[in-house]
Amino acid sequence: MSGVAAARRRAPGPVRLTVRMKLTLSYALFLVIAGGLALGVIYVAMRYVPNYPLIAANPRDTTPVPARAEILESLVTVSGYVLALMAVIGLGGGWLIAGRVLQPLQDITRAAHRAAGGSLDHRVGLHGPRDEFTDLSDAFDHMLDRLQRSFESQRRFAANASHELHTPLTVTRTMLDVAIADPAGQDYPRLVSRLHDTNQRGIEIVDALLQLSALGHAPPPTRPVDLARTAAEAAATVRAEAGSRGVALSEEHRPVLVTGNDVLLHQLAVNLLQNALRHNLPAGGRATLSTGPDPRDPGRALLTVSNSGPPLTGAVDALTEPFLRGRGRTAEAGPGRRGHGLGLAIVASITDVHGGDLRLDPNPGGGLTVRVSLPAHH
Repeated sequence: MSGVAAARRRAPGPVRLTVRMKLTLSYALFLVIAGGLALGVIYVAMRYVPNYPLIAANPRDTTPVPARAEILESLVTVSGYVLALMAVIGLGGGWLIAGRVLQPLQDITRAAHRAAGGSLDHRVGLHGPRDEFTDLSDAFDHMLDRLQRSFESQRRFAANASHELHTPLTVTRTMLDVAIADPAGQDYPRLVSRLHDTNQRGIEIVDALLQLSALGHAPPPTRPVDLARTAAEAAATVRAEAGSRGVALSEEHRPVLVTGNDVLLHQLAVNLLQNALRHNLPAGGRATLSTGPDPRDPGRALLTVSNSGPPLTGAVDALTEPFLRGRGRTAEAGPGRRGHGLGLAIVASITDVHGGDLRLDPNPGGGLTVRVSLPAHH
């Protein structure tokens, strides 16, 4: 399509008037029309002058005094010269004024061309009194900010996804190379178990990527959902894991209906609880899950997951970035502690498709509190 568009731009066609030329002609035409109307009013008024020879006020003045016909004839001649002069002034002045008025638009156009060429670090940044051009400039700069953040996020996502998918494949190849080099000295049951775990990790990463990608397409079907019931079912799903980790999981639910997709909301709660359990160190910590009306906004529902754990430093909002883990990029050993860094990213996407707000706050004593505010069903 870009080649077709370029061919259209290069194709010869009728000469087009630029906006500056159109404004110039408009200014000049308006000035000529206004001058013509003024001279027309004077001409019409002069026709009411009595049509008889005029005499000078001073009888001694012998200078001939023109009659009405001569005055009108002179007025028409002078009017022609005046209108021609006004047209020239309108064209010259209009060209300068139009250029000055359209200068901000030219700056925005240059910035758009740079953005189309792949440079998103340029900003228009118009200064001066607020008008339509400064509003357009601010909107364009805001769009460039969002595009730059989006592209940077996509680049990080692609790099991290490549790394995450490359890791299990590399581990698998290493184990197979070792087995091929020394087939007699292998513990094959242990080798098969490790290959199974590594392959399972790759499948989990691919499944999470597919789920994250699917959330960006068509909105899911929704219906009234009891958020308290969905959260309680999610807690039941992870309770065995909480027991194996020695984490005390407590719940407090108040019934509240939201408009959403029950499968996605169940996944949201499960991901938050798994994140709370797997980053809850040392053993013997606690995690809490609560649901109910949002006390700050009666028209919304609130799901809160809080856990103890090590203190968090830095911007916790960055934890929703794909593949970013709070304790580093390396997952902990053991099948029970596998993590791919996509849990909170999926939570953020599910929250977005439900029109909700996601807030992450580090706890003063360590750990994290996550609040998901969703529109309540009315």
